[in-house]
Amino acid sequence: MLDIQRLSTTQPDFEARLAALTDWDDGATHAVEAAVDSILARVRHEGDRALVDYTRDLDGYHVEQAAELEVPPARWQAALEALEPEDRKALETAAARVEAYHQHQRQESWETTEPDGTKLGQRIRPLERVGVYVPGGKAAYPSSVLMNAIPARVAGVREVIMVAPAPGGEIAPMVLAAAAVAGVDRLFLLGGAQAVAALAYGTETVPAVDKIVGPGNAYVAEAKRRVFGHVGIDMVAGPSEILVICDGQTDPEWTAMDLFSQAEHDEDARALLICPEARYLDEVQAAMERLLPEMSRSEIIRPSLARRGALICVRDLGEAAEVADRIAPEHLELSVVEPERLASAIDHAGAIFMGRYTPEAIGDYCAGPSHVLPTSRTARFASPLGVYDFCKSTSLVQCSPAGSRTLGAIAARLAHAEGLTAHARSAELRLESPDE
Repeated sequence: MLDIQRLSTTQPDFEARLAALTDWDDGATHAVEAAVDSILARVRHEGDRALVDYTRDLDGYHVEQAAELEVPPARWQAALEALEPEDRKALETAAARVEAYHQHQRQESWETTEPDGTKLGQRIRPLERVGVYVPGGKAAYPSSVLMNAIPARVAGVREVIMVAPAPGGEIAPMVLAAAAVAGVDRLFLLGGAQAVAALAYGTETVPAVDKIVGPGNAYVAEAKRRVFGHVGIDMVAGPSEILVICDGQTDPEWTAMDLFSQAEHDEDARALLICPEARYLDEVQAAMERLLPEMSRSEIIRPSLARRGALICVRDLGEAAEVADRIAPEHLELSVVEPERLASAIDHAGAIFMGRYTPEAIGDYCAGPSHVLPTSRTARFASPLGVYDFCKSTSLVQCSPAGSRTLGAIAARLAHAEGLTAHARSAELRLESPDE
């Protein structure tokens, strides 16, 4: 019997049970915090020497000097050339789709001139150097290379530095091939908090970056949190999550497999199904029990569903939309007759996959949008990773003499109200200036 929670909005304790299900402890225990503090401090002060030691002690990869941690581009290209033709085609097609999608996100500088000649504008510039963290551990993620590096490239970032853990010095050939396809500039076999520290502070071998993107474990997440301010970060990501809203008319096996697709990431992943038909929830649970033994990662899926999975019965699809907004999921599937209509009623989701023929897995690999999405209810205020994450804007202001008199009088008035005399005088000195 599959162990998974059953909830209903008619239960008197539904809100409490939903809150318990959606709350997330990011794993930043005192032990994690202390370990990350130590790693960050040591890498910052000892540089390459610390990287060599941590790589040996934590990843079991012995090198004499940090330069050996860098993988030369020739090795990436060799990995790409060695792929099976269909694998290479899939990788390159996915990359092309990701690039095409993100071309639409490009931002342009702009300028406007007011009637008195005052000019206002905004200048958009790409970041100079970014670090892309590609997780390893329980799986290889070439897709993460594409989804992080390609938007940076489209934005015009001058240098993309990739780091990836390589236990025992081994890294998946497909990950190396993805680095070649995505246009990464340099690649280091580094993982954990030490990789984040190297990117944030720089060492003799690893260059410091302006922003770090990409998910990782609790140590990586805590390290990114700690270095924020010294460098930018994309987000502090939690475990993957999926919410499926179904009207009860989709093949139960399809829905079961969609839930598995996120539950197989790790034991903390969240897989939820909302439906107004209790009968359908029974059918999906039966399908999961039938299909689970066939899954190669069943030993991860089963505890994931037991800890963070749920089948939720609602009164109707309108209530389903309300519950979905409270969950604010990373991935939201609308497996219903009119997905566009239901999507219009939902405000908070990282990505919405509309219709019965749009499994979230397509979004993970090749639909086009980046699969780096806000988790743990942060979709209430955060957005998917995009070109805009790799750009910065500068405000431009140029006053004409007439504009300086008009705006200066307003500024002086407000500055006096705040008691900032120098501010006021700075503006007032220009009030009587002659026109040029």
